Amino acid sequence: MAHVLLFPVGSHGDVHPFVALGAGLIARGHRVTMMTSEPFRGVAERNGFEFVPSLTAAEYDGLMQNPDLWHPRRGLHVIFNQTLIRKYLPSNVAAIRDRYVPGQTVVVGGTMAYAARIAHDAYGVPFATVHLQPMSCCSVADPPVASSGWDATWMPKPFVRLVYWAAEKLITDRLLAPPVNDYRRSLGLPPVRRILTRWAPSPQRLIAFFPARFGPVPDMGPTLTHAGFVPFDDAGARPTPPEVNAFFAAGPPPVVFSFGSAMRTGRPYFDAAVEACVRLNVRGVLLGRAGDQIPESLPPNVIHAPYAPFSDVFPRAAAVAHHGGIGTLAQAMRAGVPQLVMPLAFDQADNAKRLKRLGVSATLFPKRFTGANVAKALRALIDDPVVARNVMDVASADGYDGTTRACEAVESLVGRDHRPSKT
Repeated sequence: MAHVLLFPVGSHGDVHPFVALGAGLIARGHRVTMMTSEPFRGVAERNGFEFVPSLTAAEYDGLMQNPDLWHPRRGLHVIFNQTLIRKYLPSNVAAIRDRYVPGQTVVVGGTMAYAARIAHDAYGVPFATVHLQPMSCCSVADPPVASSGWDATWMPKPFVRLVYWAAEKLITDRLLAPPVNDYRRSLGLPPVRRILTRWAPSPQRLIAFFPARFGPVPDMGPTLTHAGFVPFDDAGARPTPPEVNAFFAAGPPPVVFSFGSAMRTGRPYFDAAVEACVRLNVRGVLLGRAGDQIPESLPPNVIHAPYAPFSDVFPRAAAVAHHGGIGTLAQAMRAGVPQLVMPLAFDQADNAKRLKRLGVSATLFPKRFTGANVAKALRALIDDPVVARNVMDVASADGYDGTTRACEAVESLVGRDHRPSKT
């Protein structure tokens, strides 16, 4: 039996795939500890994990409620928060060190699990990086679309490499290198640069939580395993509310609108969703945290719920409109429904392009996400027989439960402790 330390960083869409991985590892006889933000303690403990908090609930909510989180440029300053990185690197690394038993422990981190990489460097802990989306791989052969929609896929590879170098030198290293290298220096470790593309990913094992059909990233080398999507939406503990089930049963399939668990400022998008439903005379379900972002009064053909598991409601929908999060689109692909994507930031525009390549979606950027445009796009998607054929082809393909392959990739690291840079 191994002890696997899971270190996801982010919101529900980032944490839930690690919950699926952890549940799979426990079923295979391993011990699992999850280290992430305090609001995820409940789902971790329900699934039999030990839990170590990183961010407090107040700190997590502060990040989620920051209006800059979804800004294409300023969002990086939110997620690469130097104050929080400086605060938590020492305690997170210490938590890994204190649980590390040579030959028995493996740490599995998300793309931003810098503490996991430092523990690997300093103490020799076997380490795997999970890439939840193709953009995280920083592939030159299969380059991502920028959050603004700028697409480098047609450009020569040397130019793509130059773009990565410039982005890191001018933007991400300026945010990450000071807190990361200050802490590394305190451990006697040398400074690092090109943190996102060269240093942070594990040199031992990369696990893609998406199928090669969605993100081939062919230049990642032999350490990459395409596990496939690893779905989890906590449906057992948080079932579909009765009023939502009743709404589905009372008429034809509705359009489901969801703009992410981290969304707190979605009022313009939910207003557009309601207007589109009225224009098309279709039924709609708005999924999102209540508050100012949900219209005060809704027409009879539209309802709101704070939450419903996508695995249950998407197969009963006529279409799904969402922000392009990897977990959301994977559930919609599996359900075999058309998708309207409104990418806001981070990996979402890249995910939108990959869906469009499969012929199952349309894209509207936020400035064009108006009631009239949403209605037009949804009508085209729902009425197109080619889209209908494509969504069924995609739904029948392999790659929607990569848990077993992901567990096997983690198990391959047991006993692969390395000589640390500092003991």
